[in-house]
Amino acid sequence: MASTDKIKVVIVDDILETRETIRRALQLEPSVEIVGVARNGQEAIELIHESRPDVVIMDINMPDMDGITATEAIRRKVPYTQVVILSVQNDPGYMRRAMLAGARDFLSKPPDIDELIAAVKRAGAMALEEKRSTILTGTESGTSSSGLGGTSKGKIIAIYGPKGGTGKTILATNLAIALQIQGHKSILVDGDLQFGDIAVILNERGKNSVVDLAIRANELDAEVVEGVVVTHRETKLPILVAPSKPEMALQVNGEQFATLLQFLTTLYRFVIVDTSSYLSDTTQAILDTADYIVLVTTQELPSLKNVSLFLTLADASNIQRDRIILILNRYDKRINLDAERINNSLKHPVEVVIPLDERTVIQSILKGRPFILEDRSSALSKAILSLAELIPRKIAQHETSQERETVGKKWGV
Repeated sequence: MASTDKIKVVIVDDILETRETIRRALQLEPSVEIVGVARNGQEAIELIHESRPDVVIMDINMPDMDGITATEAIRRKVPYTQVVILSVQNDPGYMRRAMLAGARDFLSKPPDIDELIAAVKRAGAMALEEKRSTILTGTESGTSSSGLGGTSKGKIIAIYGPKGGTGKTILATNLAIALQIQGHKSILVDGDLQFGDIAVILNERGKNSVVDLAIRANELDAEVVEGVVVTHRETKLPILVAPSKPEMALQVNGEQFATLLQFLTTLYRFVIVDTSSYLSDTTQAILDTADYIVLVTTQELPSLKNVSLFLTLADASNIQRDRIILILNRYDKRINLDAERINNSLKHPVEVVIPLDERTVIQSILKGRPFILEDRSSALSKAILSLAELIPRKIAQHETSQERETVGKKWGV
């Protein structure tokens, strides 16, 4: 945020002492401005509609209307406003409900002041980026900036690892759900048409597959897509699964798949596509069509070698480096190969480091439930959430840059 920007905050709690404690603590932070306090959810909704704050600090248990119900209403009315939930009960069930309602963060009550200020600053930065996106896309107040307003299109995010076994499918699944629960209308597409595993990882199954849409890519409408997608039961994330028989992949060519993805951008803010490691015609079409490529590596030398080869190929194919977000997955600090050394070796920045946590990942696969829904406070989940924040931020920055360039050309600057 610019140094002149202050984060406008509303405090919502039914206990006067708590409201005053939080207010006094935040008043000492120069980047924060308290613009109002409320005693319950209904008061909060009315106040927020008038004051349009960047961040709301919301107690989860209140009379009249609880914090989760209020959060849902606030996110509908002022989509860029970010909500930080406070709860006496550090219960994963509460945490999941808060996330699904659109909360930005979840802290135990009473909160540690340093943690609270850090959460407010993170939420404030996200609010600023969403406001910018709203302005650039022309989204009207009261309509989610995460959805599609007017003629604006969504973005295609391809998850690619040139070496098998880097964990890209787990990453794609958790990322799509993180974006969905943060209020971005998203769809998860299995682009590994022969051996895709998204349906298995999410414990979902469907009669139809992504092939059924791709083969009729030039005659699609929203109703047809809705009839084919599988809806994840807990998060309502739409999923296009891989076909049940590998040979069905032969029915689709790269051009058809790219046309399908482009159509999906008219319906969804984010189209998250898991890909095959093998550069098939379809995979190449996905990478060429994608607005951003999340390139996944591990510390293993074969993985780093393949990523280096892909970056060279990307340069030769005119895939701009600023479209490539390099992720270091399964980072083991015991291995003497950190992000900085990988940066220097590949001449491309590692933007997110996802820690090694085999137990959590294996348990999530066995349960058929993404780990982002189990424990949002874990290091693993925080890394995924940081990626889910990075992507909209990059898009907003790119659109702002384009807008300035357009204005500059118009006025001959």
